[in-house]
Amino acid sequence: MSAASVSPARPPLGLAIVAVASGAAASAALLFRALPDARVAAAFFAGMLAFGLPLALAGRRGAREASAEPAEPFVDRALLRAALDGSADAEAITDGDGALLAANTAYEQWFGAASPSAASEDAAGALRKAARDGNARLCFDGAEAEISAVGRHLLWRFGRRAADGLDAEVKRLISGAAGDRLGQAGIMAALADGEGKLIAANRAFLVRALGETAEGAGAALVDLLGIAEDGRFHFLREGKESGALRIVQVPVTDAEAPILFLLLDEQGAPGAGGTSLNGLLDILPLGLALADRDGRFVYLNAAFRRAAGLSQKAAPVWPSDLVVDEDKAPVADSVRRFARGPSMSGDIAVRLKARRDEPVALTVAGARGLGEAAVLLSLKDNSEEDRLKRQIAQATKMQAVGQLAGGVAHDFNNILTAILGYCDLMLMRHAPGDSDYDDIQQIRSNSNRAASLTRQLLAFSRQQTLRPQVLQLPDVIAEVSTLLKRLLGETVKLQVKHGRSLGAVRADPGQLEQVIVNLAVNGRDAMPEGGTLTLHTYSVSADDVRRMGSEILPIAEYTALRVTDTGTGIAPHLLPKIFEPFFTTKEVGKGTGLGLSTVYGIVKQSGGFIFAESKEKEGTSFVIYLPVHRAEKLAAPRKGKEKPGELWGTGTVLLVEDEATVRAVAERALTRHGYTVLVAENGEAALEILAREPQIDLMVSDVVMPTMDGPTTARAARKSHPDLPILFISGYAEEQLRQSIDLDRVHFLAKPFSVQKLAEAARDALQAK
Repeated sequence: MSAASVSPARPPLGLAIVAVASGAAASAALLFRALPDARVAAAFFAGMLAFGLPLALAGRRGAREASAEPAEPFVDRALLRAALDGSADAEAITDGDGALLAANTAYEQWFGAASPSAASEDAAGALRKAARDGNARLCFDGAEAEISAVGRHLLWRFGRRAADGLDAEVKRLISGAAGDRLGQAGIMAALADGEGKLIAANRAFLVRALGETAEGAGAALVDLLGIAEDGRFHFLREGKESGALRIVQVPVTDAEAPILFLLLDEQGAPGAGGTSLNGLLDILPLGLALADRDGRFVYLNAAFRRAAGLSQKAAPVWPSDLVVDEDKAPVADSVRRFARGPSMSGDIAVRLKARRDEPVALTVAGARGLGEAAVLLSLKDNSEEDRLKRQIAQATKMQAVGQLAGGVAHDFNNILTAILGYCDLMLMRHAPGDSDYDDIQQIRSNSNRAASLTRQLLAFSRQQTLRPQVLQLPDVIAEVSTLLKRLLGETVKLQVKHGRSLGAVRADPGQLEQVIVNLAVNGRDAMPEGGTLTLHTYSVSADDVRRMGSEILPIAEYTALRVTDTGTGIAPHLLPKIFEPFFTTKEVGKGTGLGLSTVYGIVKQSGGFIFAESKEKEGTSFVIYLPVHRAEKLAAPRKGKEKPGELWGTGTVLLVEDEATVRAVAERALTRHGYTVLVAENGEAALEILAREPQIDLMVSDVVMPTMDGPTTARAARKSHPDLPILFISGYAEEQLRQSIDLDRVHFLAKPFSVQKLAEAARDALQAK
């Protein structure tokens, strides 16, 4: 006999009784000795016997039960169900005979409380196979079940049935939060099978049809709904006096069943302010409206009113009332056609009275089952999209015009360089007082004026050369304030206000002065009868920018300059065009149209932003935001006084320029200052000269040239002459040039330049060598 089968020893029954009686007597004797009262001791003895003997007998029965065969283990069904509910698939646990012990929610939604082995003739064989092999498969109610043996129990897993796809999803939706949201909109939803029995419903339906606490599964719809003499449906529970119901049937699948019923109360919920359908339309973000068979509006939701440009009090009768005269007939015809035809939809391009400039798409669809409403109209609010389109078009236009202006200015700079150069060469041969001296000076003066115009074009296209410094805006305004007072005249008062804790900015002080002057002159011209021009500087923190909610201005810290006049203002339709070059509202001959475009280009090239605000007859404000510069202020290099003799130089200069007139002027200018000049009309010719000439002291090259540009030529030249200093001459910005060139010992001279400027640049490049 094994140790596991040995039962514990039990005392005989008589001996157990004697032991209990002896213990009771001894305890009573001790009590009597402590408290000499015979009645108390006797009562205590009797109580001990009454309590001790049943315990002894119970102990013997427990011992006998413990020695018998072990009982079935306890099954915690709640714990099993909680574990099964963690799976999205239908799962159940049965005992070895197939009796259901626990199942998850998905299983109960599919099969109810039926055991998986009760409805299949092959269940017995599958159970035996699972007990023998550990697993088996069984087809149950259209689903395939995988059976796995787990100890003495069986775990059943069911794959999703093909028929349970969409209808199960609809059942889940209307029984859950989605059904509650429909109920809040006044829509009652019920899912019924082919026999008209309720499968699921949202709470709004159940409360109306069955009461607050009723469960609707299995109830027949014919027992819940009644029909009055006029053919309208109502809930039987509420009687004929309740609100009439509008019922819409929605097939869930291609099969005849199940069917989703949507019920709408035509009288509407109390306080809803309209029908339930109207409440649903109001919560949708789409612009929707309903019209009857005659084409009259039945309802317009808030989004439709916004898209059509209507106020809340506006009450248009016909859809054609919203469009311009030319589109009235097509709209009216479309509404009548879709109201009486099949349930189809179509789009028509119309122009609204509120927005005549751009057409919008009006969608017209035939509606059925919505009572008196026969047409559904949809209109999208495109105002924000149109605004973004206009901004993108304007930005694209500004970029294209800027590129054109930059190209024109570059070519014009070549011509001006030749004119100014020849003027300088002629002035070297004519002393003041000569008959031609004044004429040459006049030509030179007008050429400088033309060069100023090209600089403005380059400023607009952000291609001019800047000399940025770390500075304070109040210092720049102080430098230019005297000039401003002369420019504004006596009728315009100048006010300057400076905020506290202004951050330093990095910009070209000369160009920043140009910005202030241009804005001041623009404000002066807007105040022909006098007024006040205010310059106000203030700091803008990152939190301030965040609160502004601007889509253009990045979140950062800025120092702002606001220039405000009290003039005539700018019309709203002209405001988007004011920064375009050559655009002006002044009379012919009184403006070039480059003032504000120059301001725009300088501000953008300096990393800033400019915005215009204006009200007609009140004035205009231009606000410039320049980012705060946090780096340490660098000391500007000091230049010693230059003497005329210092411009004379020696050495061999290689001049590379594709423009013949510029090449000729530069060659003569350098030759007159003592240099030996070798000329090349393109980069390839320059490399040939470098290959055959043993000594080249300086290469002066244009940047933009055909075939091989200046930077490419410079890189190739440095391979054979690594210490060769290079001087670039160009009409484009130095910043753009340096971004595209990764060479050291490179100098830059902007076009147009004078003979003296060229000689100075050549001298500085050679000295830096």
